[in-house]
Amino acid sequence: MMTIAQAAADLRNKTISAVELTQQYLDRAKQYNGALNAYITISEDAALAAAQDADGSLARGEAGPLTGIPFGVKDAICTQGIRSTGAAKILDNYIPPYDATVIAKIREQGGVIVGKQNCDTFGHGASNENSQYGPAKNPWNLSKVPGGSSGGSSAALAADMCVYSIAEDTGGSIRYPAAFCGVSGLRPSYGRNSRYGIMPMASSLDTVGPMAKTVEDIAIIMEQIAGQDRFDATTLPNPVPKYTTDIAVELQPGMTVGLPKEYFEMEGLSSEVASAVEQAIKQFESLGVTVKEVSLPHTKYAVATYYIIVPSEDSSNLARLDGIRYGVRHETELLKDVYMRSRAQGFPDEVKRRIMIGTYALSAGYYDAYYKKAQKVRTLIKQDFEQVFEEVDALITPTAPTTAFGLGEKSQDPLEMYLSDVFVSPSALAGIPGLSVPCGFDSTGMPIGLQILGPRLGESVILQLGHQYQQHTDWHTKTPSL
Repeated sequence: MMTIAQAAADLRNKTISAVELTQQYLDRAKQYNGALNAYITISEDAALAAAQDADGSLARGEAGPLTGIPFGVKDAICTQGIRSTGAAKILDNYIPPYDATVIAKIREQGGVIVGKQNCDTFGHGASNENSQYGPAKNPWNLSKVPGGSSGGSSAALAADMCVYSIAEDTGGSIRYPAAFCGVSGLRPSYGRNSRYGIMPMASSLDTVGPMAKTVEDIAIIMEQIAGQDRFDATTLPNPVPKYTTDIAVELQPGMTVGLPKEYFEMEGLSSEVASAVEQAIKQFESLGVTVKEVSLPHTKYAVATYYIIVPSEDSSNLARLDGIRYGVRHETELLKDVYMRSRAQGFPDEVKRRIMIGTYALSAGYYDAYYKKAQKVRTLIKQDFEQVFEEVDALITPTAPTTAFGLGEKSQDPLEMYLSDVFVSPSALAGIPGLSVPCGFDSTGMPIGLQILGPRLGESVILQLGHQYQQHTDWHTKTPSL
């Protein structure tokens, strides 16, 4: 399993060229994509052309940390000249004329896009079964889901079909699949990374972040993609920390992490997941970290709050997809039928469901009862975290209540699927950063994820905890047999 740190060293030492490295990953992507369905589009010609340019930069001594390194991009993120569907048939023919800001930053220094990775359509889902290009599959067990919505990204990464991935997390879409596939994934603080060029789902929650094989790699990526962007007014002017330096500092006595009792008392938490997380907590204690129980009393309202706010913002954002301005148009004589048929055929059921829920929650007579009240509860959830972070440096929880479930197991029960977000949606509502790292396996051999939450703009703290944990454990080095 090649990491960014290893690949960069090999490229600089001329052990391998960028073209050779890219060809290896293209070959592997094509070899396993039939089984995993991790990529919707593999951009072979563009990747090899970018790799050639990267070799030129390396030869001139002009390389950046990500020059020549092959990576994958969630298909809900725009990539100039490379088809970007959002896993929706309504955008089957869409080739963006511009890059998302985070992608532009990587491509400007010679990063190489292997292809666009499968996901739940527009990020709507927790299993990757809502993609109109078929579900991605978990490389640890092809009968299991890889998690969602960034399931193609986590599956490709775990199967070593890319060195790292750039994905999107609205309510858990990086952390949840990272846990299911045994890789590391970071949801940054809201405003830390630019959202420009991301197909919007819920604009007040959407974030863009990396998935990688190690926390060290995540730190490397974040140094390159974070920062203020004039195209996204929600980005913050705060300087980007030197994450790679911060994570190398050993954990100091006096660092305190909290264990939110509501997360560990949650109905549906697997005993095997709880046991693995408890072992991870003991590992942190052995490194000198103080552990204490804390309370986040409004946690129980998070899922309900999330599934009012997100569909409401979905219904507004998706109005732009009408089959008229861009995307696939269903040709018919009446204009009304163009709208109706284009959207009916171009959206899966989950997208339609969220549009209807959101439109209802925002409608006259129901706005105050649903959307406005949900925003008030969101504030209470945010205040819970702010109060707790006055006592502790970070929080440790499970990432997901169970390990990966079977394909089709929950797809006919939307409410049960929504409850999968129970550990990842509260922090998303609060706008704080969250990191998922592998911490074990269940009795069937499926990965278990540990979540580390930090205060707003506290990425350095959670990355330090995650990196130091990986320095003393080897769960992140385990790979599936394909």
